[in-house]
Amino acid sequence: MTTLYRPELLYSRGGFTSGAGLLVSPTGSISGEGANAAAAVVDLPGKALLPGFVNAHSHTFQRLIRGKSESRVTSGRDFWSWRGTMYHAAAQLDPQDVYDVARMAFLEMVLSGTTTVGEFHYLHNAPGGRPYDDPNLLSKQVIAAAQSVGIRIVLLRSAYLRSGYELPPDPGQIRFFESASQFLDNMEALRKEYPADATEVRFGVAPHSLRAVPLRELKEIAAWTREQKLPLHMHVAEQIGENEACLREYGLTPVALLGREALLASDFTAVHAIHITADEIEQLAGANTTVCSCPTTERNLGDGVIVADQVMRAGVRIAFGSDSQAQIDPLEDARELEYHLRLERQQRAILDQIGEQTLASRLFDCATVQGARALGVPAGEWTAGSSADFFTVDLDDVSIAGNSGNDLLPLAVFSLNRSAIRDVMVNGRWVVRDQQHPLQEEIVSRFKELHRKLWGSGSRSR
Repeated sequence: MTTLYRPELLYSRGGFTSGAGLLVSPTGSISGEGANAAAAVVDLPGKALLPGFVNAHSHTFQRLIRGKSESRVTSGRDFWSWRGTMYHAAAQLDPQDVYDVARMAFLEMVLSGTTTVGEFHYLHNAPGGRPYDDPNLLSKQVIAAAQSVGIRIVLLRSAYLRSGYELPPDPGQIRFFESASQFLDNMEALRKEYPADATEVRFGVAPHSLRAVPLRELKEIAAWTREQKLPLHMHVAEQIGENEACLREYGLTPVALLGREALLASDFTAVHAIHITADEIEQLAGANTTVCSCPTTERNLGDGVIVADQVMRAGVRIAFGSDSQAQIDPLEDARELEYHLRLERQQRAILDQIGEQTLASRLFDCATVQGARALGVPAGEWTAGSSADFFTVDLDDVSIAGNSGNDLLPLAVFSLNRSAIRDVMVNGRWVVRDQQHPLQEEIVSRFKELHRKLWGSGSRSR
């Protein structure tokens, strides 16, 4: 039977309405808004109902280094030295560990209202670099972790072929490497093990970056991806050093090279895209690409600040990702996209008055519908036939006390604490009820054991 979920306030077209409900079919898809005399009714008094967040860029295993890389003594001064701490963690993990840390990251995501994640997965080999008997073992561990937690996953299997232009292989990356042919074979084999029409496990392709995948192999991988009609994600222009290396190798910056080679398209998501010019923004816009910004990671790593106002004015969609898991909070990413610009410009409301949307509505779309489009999933909005993914907010939570239907969205986007998120549904199934996940105690306990195994009681040793 169709179910009518009837909150006090229902998110609708950039605002909230009272007295309305959301109809969900028995298969877990949205039938529409309104009332239905034949539907079973679930009242949600004192709560608002909103579309689930979409995390378009995640590296789950990096949840293990949260708090362990905040010193120059252990992690150096910049992104390039920070990778040493990340490599240290990656080198230690067995398949069970990969599962346990992924479950912990996914648990934190659903507790924050996230219902879909794009997992940019590049940990493939056993310690020492030898492929497992099943080269997709670690991919399957991450997928199993998502299924255990109940979050929808788009496994963005990552190609990682080299350490960089004219660089010797980096021992820290030995678990990432495959050849292009191995990558494509493994990608095909992985997809065959999951139903093609599955709603909660999907796939995409993620050439790591131009420094990790040379142009010839990148074009081969992209051609296969487009034959399969899969999303294509790639780190682009996160660091100035990345741009400089691309210039040395190809005589063009990453965006310019991707544009010249017709690799930019509506299925392409450029992750980060911080260090880009006005001309490159126009290239991204002309190809109808998406940019996935990761503000909480980018501020943690000192990457830089994306010129989001120029990107949005050009018509480029922006999605959000938790990336290194320095913090898992979609609304914090939404705030920081705006707040970083405020600090730089010493002005307020920089992203306001771009088109007809309000600032809060625009940022909320980045955290929901734009991420869904980047991952190719029918989610993030109340469209008939899309997945019934949503979360509820306690209207009496102290962080948004005094709200009304007129101001709840800006209050939520700029002030809501995670304590206000009470329930989470994915594909018509409750995953979180009253801020509790049924496996929460077990997941946290296993993660704590893993954390002690990796770090002991002290700081990192090398």
